[in-house]
Amino acid sequence: MAGWLSRRGPEPEPVSVRLELSGPRLSRSLARLAAGTEAQGGIERYVEALKLKSALFRGALGERGEAAAALELETFKGLCPFMATVRRRIARWLERPGFDALRADITELVRGIGDTPTTDERLAAFGARLGSDAEQRWVRDLGAELLHNLAPERYPLMTRWVWDAATDTGVIREIWHADNVDHASIGVPDGYATFLALRAELSQFLTQHGFFRDIIHYVDLLCAQIYAEYICEQGGSYLRTDFSAEEDPLQYTRRLLGLDGIKAGSGRTRLKTIDGEAFVLAEPTGPLLD
Repeated sequence: MAGWLSRRGPEPEPVSVRLELSGPRLSRSLARLAAGTEAQGGIERYVEALKLKSALFRGALGERGEAAAALELETFKGLCPFMATVRRRIARWLERPGFDALRADITELVRGIGDTPTTDERLAAFGARLGSDAEQRWVRDLGAELLHNLAPERYPLMTRWVWDAATDTGVIREIWHADNVDHASIGVPDGYATFLALRAELSQFLTQHGFFRDIIHYVDLLCAQIYAEYICEQGGSYLRTDFSAEEDPLQYTRRLLGLDGIKAGSGRTRLKTIDGEAFVLAEPTGPLLD
């Protein structure tokens, strides 16, 4: 990890976005995450799975996104199962000429991988070649997933389930410290600075609780656990088009992070064609976690 970091440059410095987070709420979610992963090899196994997922994206797009312009359709299909909020909506762009337009936008997005000050502008422009469908907000999730999986040190999780200012929902609301938080208007923007500040706050929290290595991946796990608990509290009804109702909170934790993308041994994925059929990878493999 240290060698890869040296090629990428240092992690961005946190910026001044003020977040009011609940320590007790974070502590409860961390305890549940640790308990829930114990029967599956421990929380460290989940961290290794996130590292492997990132390696898959770098293998397809290049260490700095330099291979994006030559990205093959079948290779991209192999990445989609690991992006949970994207995989049910992207089918129409997995055929030509739609994919050619998508690949051009991906190339433009990742070309500035080292230019974090332009993150919000590049995400706003992402999807311009996709026509009217680009107005659907899942397209931003796709851009956020690509940046995060390609360069997790530079780009924190920036998907809508982490924070969506338009609907005032996401992880930030679930851990916000306020009286009657359900009716509070948080008013925090959902730009790069906010997500970076959230990661800095959660990194500090985890360090205080004895986590010193791979902090960025532990932050991802903690965020997913927090939102998984919210989904369970809602009876599994929220985002039902993305997540099937299951009682185990870690099912949602894995799903939010895309760690359930492929069924073991079959190559069948959670990525659907326009006709609703599951895509099957050419080389069957297993999920990052089973």
